[in-house]
Amino acid sequence: QVQLVESGGDLVQPGGSLRLSCAASGSIFSINAMGWYRQAPGKQRELVAAIARVGTTIYADSVKGRFTISRDNAKNTVYLQMNSLKPEDTAVYYCNAGTVVDGSGVRYLEVWGQGTLVTCSS
Repeated sequence: QVQLVESGGDLVQPGGSLRLSCAASGSIFSINAMGWYRQAPGKQRELVAAIARVGTTIYADSVKGRFTISRDNAKNTVYLQMNSLKPEDTAVYYCNAGTVVDGSGVRYLEVWGQGTLVTCSS
């Protein structure tokens, strides 16, 4: 069984920083694209940033220049460095892996983590 486990969510003041981590557990052979999504109360889930296995990245316009996504393929982990946080960044942040292949060759599509809460407030 493949799982994604997020960590790092917290309460932070406006202008502060947080670093989210998401580690894939289980017998992992490969993971293609990984990304971070967020869902604020009363809003739809939206893409924040994504990164391909080779390192190509995309960002939502609202976080460009403030957030940085990175990954460590050897550790099957993706990170989201969030700087200059704003109250509107408050949301539950979810980690996603597009396709995970485990050690037996089984493919898991669209694997999601359980979410971690980021609250930006004074």
